[in-house]
Amino acid sequence: MQTGSISVQTENIFPIIKKFLYSDQEIFLRELISNAVDATSKLRTLSNRGEVTGELGDTHIEILIDNEAKTLTIRDRGIGMTEEEVMKYLNQVAFSSATEFLEKYKEGSIIGHFGLGFYSAFMVANQVDVITKSYKDAPAVKWTCDGNPAYTLEAADRDFRGTDIVLHVEDESKEYLEEGRIQELLTKYCKFLPVEIKFKDEAINNTSPAWKKQPSELTDEDYIAFYQELYPHSDQPLFWIHLNIDFPFNLTGVLYFPKLTNNLEVSKNNIQLYSNQVYVTDNVKEIVPEFLMLLHGVIDSPDIPLNVSRSYLQSDRNVKKITSYITKKVADKLHDLFKKDREAFEGKWNDIGTFIKYGMITETKFDEKATKYVLLKNLKNEYSTVEEYKEKVKATQTDKNGKIVLLYSNNPIEHHSYIESATNAGYDVLEFDVVLDNHFMQHLETKNSDITFTRVDSNTIDKLVDKDEKRESVLSDDVQDELKVWFTKRAEADKATVEMVALSPDEMPVVITKPEFMRRMQEMSRMQGNNAFGNFPETFNLIVNTNHTLINEKLLNLESEEEKVELVDYLYNLARLNQNMLKGQDLASFVKKSINFLG
Repeated sequence: MQTGSISVQTENIFPIIKKFLYSDQEIFLRELISNAVDATSKLRTLSNRGEVTGELGDTHIEILIDNEAKTLTIRDRGIGMTEEEVMKYLNQVAFSSATEFLEKYKEGSIIGHFGLGFYSAFMVANQVDVITKSYKDAPAVKWTCDGNPAYTLEAADRDFRGTDIVLHVEDESKEYLEEGRIQELLTKYCKFLPVEIKFKDEAINNTSPAWKKQPSELTDEDYIAFYQELYPHSDQPLFWIHLNIDFPFNLTGVLYFPKLTNNLEVSKNNIQLYSNQVYVTDNVKEIVPEFLMLLHGVIDSPDIPLNVSRSYLQSDRNVKKITSYITKKVADKLHDLFKKDREAFEGKWNDIGTFIKYGMITETKFDEKATKYVLLKNLKNEYSTVEEYKEKVKATQTDKNGKIVLLYSNNPIEHHSYIESATNAGYDVLEFDVVLDNHFMQHLETKNSDITFTRVDSNTIDKLVDKDEKRESVLSDDVQDELKVWFTKRAEADKATVEMVALSPDEMPVVITKPEFMRRMQEMSRMQGNNAFGNFPETFNLIVNTNHTLINEKLLNLESEEEKVELVDYLYNLARLNQNMLKGQDLASFVKKSINFLG
């Protein structure tokens, strides 16, 4: 038996490995199984080159638990190691056998590394045994280390090729002797490894997942089945994009478009990042633009730089190229769907519109492409691109300054009377009911200097599209000033601004409008959790229609001050009710007063 000390820079290497090298202790299992996959992949490569003769036999990897011995074993039937190789690879921390192998054969992409990857075992074990037999004609050996630089190396009794990594699990980590915990980790990290993994005599992985195949090999049913494999019990995706590129970097994957709610809810089905089918993370914000985080699926690339534990990403030039590529592929896919079958594209708009708008707001390159197919939907369920819609309404909705006014509602039920007035005037009204629509409208206004968005309740019908046309009032200025005093007294507690306006006699006698700019800023501040505007009370204008008979006849002809106060109060509350501002006790009092009027 041979003894010695591992070649390291410091006697304190093991505590460093345990505490600082890996962000998650559980990653040890992924690293050790990755090494086993690497050893098996090397064997297959050598066999293909004729350097290993005869049948390879079963090459699956086994995970074994022995609760009595308190051991967890990772067994492979791969390339194995000779005594000399054990000395070389296990006793020189951070020496990568994969690197040497790649330099020799210049083929394939081997990610399993003995060295630091192997030494992750000491995060959970107080002793590690490596029992290995090389594919070469060499005796088996056993290497043992108890977490200190000292080790032993002796002959072993093993009659089959490959390596057993035996972890003597310490008490603090006894969870890794539980079958349920190991099953959980195998499902998380090893679900799609390219070599069959067996646990409790059952295969736990799909060695040939959809993203590793060519699109021509797959049907729609295959893609949907793979989605269910990734995210069991999830709703069926709308469509998908198959990524496959080998220059200037290697990247494969499948990205799915899920059905999205209008509230941009954070999804539990994150995009999963793999490196040669080894799960890395589902936190991919460094390589996937923020808006693409709404998608689901898989990205696999050996060219994405990872830290030593492969637990998080490191930014570099390749990452930026990959980000641009994914963005372009998604944008092009959407454009292709739009061009090929616009009707089907429109049918999916309620599900994909939020995603596209978010992408346009947050990603310049996506915005440039999406401008061609982002849709505006009006209240008649008609869809138009921005340019189509501008052409459609410019004849009737161009104001005195030459801007095309795009009218919209974010709540058609509450805005019914305002929408009715707008449509009666020959205007078209868009529907914008998504949380981020305020940002989206501002984005379009910035890009298109010839348009402005105005909500249907932001002004009186004659001012929604201000064409500098003025209707004459039947009341003199003095009478209007007198009436204004009555309404100002009633509305001053709500800090409303009262305006006397000559509208059509068919319009409401009193209307509440909410100025577009301030209302939009308040809503955006509330969305962002910013109280810069939220601390201010809602501002609104009280518009009194001087041409309505309830104003210029009934109110003026009332004799007592009490009757005038009562009618002004009623008309004011009627306007509040129309804007859904009348609630609670005020609403109950208004209903009782209405009953009294009827009586």
